[in-house]
Amino acid sequence: MTDTPTNALPILRFIPFRRRDIVTMCEQEGGLSEEQAEQFRQANALIEDFFQRDFHAIKQRLKDAYAPLDPDADTRCTAVAAQNPDELSQTLASVLNRGNYEKVTEEGLNAAFESASLFNIRLFVDLNDFDDVLLYTRGVSERTETLSGPLGLFSRTVTFRNFDRVVLYIRFKSDIDENSTLGGCRPGATMLKLFKDVPEADLEMLFPNTRIGMRFRDKLLIGIPALISGGVVLTTKVGATLLLLGSLFGFWLGLKNEPVTLDRNAVLALAAGLGALGGYLWKQFSNFRNRKLRFTQALTRNLYFKLLDNNAGVIHRILDDAEESECKESTLAYYFLLRAGEPLSAEALDETIESWFQERWQCTLDFEVDDALNKLERLGLAEKHGEGAWIAKASSANSR
Repeated sequence: MTDTPTNALPILRFIPFRRRDIVTMCEQEGGLSEEQAEQFRQANALIEDFFQRDFHAIKQRLKDAYAPLDPDADTRCTAVAAQNPDELSQTLASVLNRGNYEKVTEEGLNAAFESASLFNIRLFVDLNDFDDVLLYTRGVSERTETLSGPLGLFSRTVTFRNFDRVVLYIRFKSDIDENSTLGGCRPGATMLKLFKDVPEADLEMLFPNTRIGMRFRDKLLIGIPALISGGVVLTTKVGATLLLLGSLFGFWLGLKNEPVTLDRNAVLALAAGLGALGGYLWKQFSNFRNRKLRFTQALTRNLYFKLLDNNAGVIHRILDDAEESECKESTLAYYFLLRAGEPLSAEALDETIESWFQERWQCTLDFEVDDALNKLERLGLAEKHGEGAWIAKASSANSR
């Protein structure tokens, strides 16, 4: 049996190649004269230098905004370092957008929560435990896995969406309940997590207050054998004890006139029956607890291999991702404008780049041509020529 998603995969902005590889790919593509090739190298150096300086300034702002909220900080916070979580979340959202991360909407998150988990467990998350939650993903693919059925009697193949990268931003409430699953977290702190290879249906497992529940099938697997064995225990080992207890209670309540004699054999039978009943109940409780423990271990093992970074480390990673993305987009737009040798419209440039990736590298993406051209214009590397057409310019020392 195969379960297949109903919606097609979206075409994303992310360019799945490294910045240095993009430069090499352009150089190997050719189509430039020696003078143009030198012009391309100078422009690329200017692009890298500009965004390196730009993101260095952003990094300092993010570090300052996150310092008083970092749960892992080993430095002291002064009164001057006031907490400003809104500045942090807004700057973080801007950087993630520049790094081609896509924000998961509230509707998308609720849909993921309602989907069946691929790990054969039920997960519950209460978002009311947090003051603010942001979830961003980058890169999506369709994967297929074979899941085993109950008792391994049969299996089914499922096709699901998988996110290459997931960034989770959580700000804890300042009044965390001591009995909450978040009791070990510092009130008001902000947590950042970066994960890889996360199925869309299992986004719940990334949250720190995830609770594991038993599915209906799991309850049946425990409940039906428990009822059957319980009936056997009641009829074979506890039947005499129940009759004796019924007689005692009936006499004490005045429902029977004949007294019940508790001799040595009766007391031993009563103790043996109660012991058998207690042992049976403890065994069923242990079965339930062990099954839930196996689910917890499966969740822990899965997260162990998917976690890439925590807190301040996430900031450095996404800053590098955003810098790479800005450089790649600018480099591609400049190269194809330069190679054209004549003014190109934004639409023509966009189609040229997307077709190049599709035909040359078997990669489908949505190139952000307007954003790329605006960056080149800001750097003085491109200008509008006529109505809606763009042309490449040589880099200059005065470019900003």
